Amino acid sequence: MDIKTASALRRLRLVSAPEAVSFILLLICSVLKRTTDFNGVPVMGSIHGILFVLYVLFWADAWNRTKWPAKTAALYFVLSVLPTGGFFAERKLKREAEDAVIASRARREGVVNA
Repeated sequence: MDIKTASALRRLRLVSAPEAVSFILLLICSVLKRTTDFNGVPVMGSIHGILFVLYVLFWADAWNRTKWPAKTAALYFVLSVLPTGGFFAERKLKREAEDAVIASRARREGVVNA
């Protein structure tokens, strides 16, 4: 994995959890708007919108660089529209990055899977 691909995955991973948190907070603000006088939806909506757009941009970049199969790319996109999906995406991306580092080190040291 080259440095640009690793960077694309890292960017996507780093925006996944904040996007999930903002989605949950937006849902909470939406409920509070309907049940109390508190209206945090405009602020949280803007924050979540920005993070969601960043997630989609980083997702597209990562898909382009990693050449994921359509099924994997679709999974990461679906995780972005689920309230807690960003947490699962972050964990899966972290594992994928760690596996890529291990494979890269093994190739560099000449270790071949038998």
